[in-house]
Amino acid sequence: MVQGRSGPSDSPNPETGAPVGDVYEWFQRGMKLLGEGSPAAAAALLERAAGAEPESRSIREALARAQFNSRQYADAADSFRWIIDANPAEDYAYFGLGLALWRTGDMEGAQEPLAIAVAMRPDQRHYVSALKSVRATLRARRA
Repeated sequence: MVQGRSGPSDSPNPETGAPVGDVYEWFQRGMKLLGEGSPAAAAALLERAAGAEPESRSIREALARAQFNSRQYADAADSFRWIIDANPAEDYAYFGLGLALWRTGDMEGAQEPLAIAVAMRPDQRHYVSALKSVRATLRARRA
């Protein structure tokens, strides 16, 4: 039998409402959805995975990316903060937090995490570019 795009494995468990499969399968499906350009669906699935495995940084990072890509910027900022609290050496989490705050309109708040990301990884041109843009916007607003 050939299954279409949504099959039994995509349907929630009728008793619990949870997706079918285990946390690893939820993570894998969430990553696939994110890669296929369905970040909102990925975020919903990855939120379930994060609830089941609250200490998993890989699930949290995927969730943060899915939230950001589905324009859930405040939620993405919270997820990136969680990653930073768990491991302050995660430069990507500082970068993501800075971008998420930028998108919420909090330029002042975005500046510090972006500066930390740049200090940790000055070789990442997109980190440097984001920080320069935020600082330019702040200068323009003050002028």
